[in-house]
Amino acid sequence: MPVISASHEFDVSDLFVNLQPLFGRRLFLKVEGFNFAGSIKLKAAREMVAQAEAAGRLGPGSTLVESSSGNMGVALALLAASRGFRFLCVTDSRCNAVTRRTMESLGAEVHVITEPHETEGFLGARIRHVKALLAADDKKVWLNQYLSPGNWMAHYRTTAPAIARQFPDLNVLFVGAGTTGTLMGCARYFRERRPSVRVVAVDSVGSVTFGRPAATRHIPGLGTSVRPALLDESLVDAVVHVPEDATVRTCRELMRHGFSFGGSTGTAVTGALSWLSEQYGDTTSGIREQVTAVTISPDLGERYMETVYHDEWVTHSLGAESLTENAEGTWAGTESTAGLETVSG
Repeated sequence: MPVISASHEFDVSDLFVNLQPLFGRRLFLKVEGFNFAGSIKLKAAREMVAQAEAAGRLGPGSTLVESSSGNMGVALALLAASRGFRFLCVTDSRCNAVTRRTMESLGAEVHVITEPHETEGFLGARIRHVKALLAADDKKVWLNQYLSPGNWMAHYRTTAPAIARQFPDLNVLFVGAGTTGTLMGCARYFRERRPSVRVVAVDSVGSVTFGRPAATRHIPGLGTSVRPALLDESLVDAVVHVPEDATVRTCRELMRHGFSFGGSTGTAVTGALSWLSEQYGDTTSGIREQVTAVTISPDLGERYMETVYHDEWVTHSLGAESLTENAEGTWAGTESTAGLETVSG
């Protein structure tokens, strides 16, 4: 058992859940929510803060500003409390109340953007607010998770090697796309070290990341309204787009088996199952080929109890039909609803 002296030093990096008993696929879920920040974002936050401190941009007395839909904000609030600098998070109205209160309890100041930008959505509005704060105070520091190389380097150094060690027979890696830091770090690692591994991005319907039209999204974490600067599509073999009603059904199916995961996990698992079914046949098909696949769970489910797991919120946001299981399974219909798009490879 490790002994730590700072909250950010603890992180469980070797826990995987075998989803084959649930879904009939050799699909493993890398669980990233067991740290004091509660999500995978702690890795990128540590790397970006370390780089800023090494460069002399950030230190005791500094005020860090960042735009976040939630998890990066909590991770930076945790680091700020531990490292002795102030933190101001710019989020929006989709960020749930538990996440906002967590940041504030850690000492962060939280600004909530309530109106999206007319063409660039909530993300565009948040970034404009950050830039206005910087222009008004040159002592504020913006790490810019959407552009910082520390975002993807954290996963190149930690997440991808952990997956490679555990699964020497890995065929396909599915990675949810938000800022694309996790996606790019893992894709670069496997392109260099294990090029036979196919890397498939999982995005939300309504996200513009891979060139699809913008639409309203309700579940934070994956998807963007502004194309991420970190994204290099040449490193991605395929993309799956998942509608949010399928995300909800998958989250709830996992919960029925005792696994409490966040919305991004439901999207990633749904996309992985849909792509595997399209490529290798359904779980009852005689032509089904058994492959080894891994996807990543960015966070746990406790912050989503008033959204993804709340019937009234789901009915209001996504429609009552989202609470009805598809007769063919919780993820069936993703392919026909969202489509599968090959990017390259």
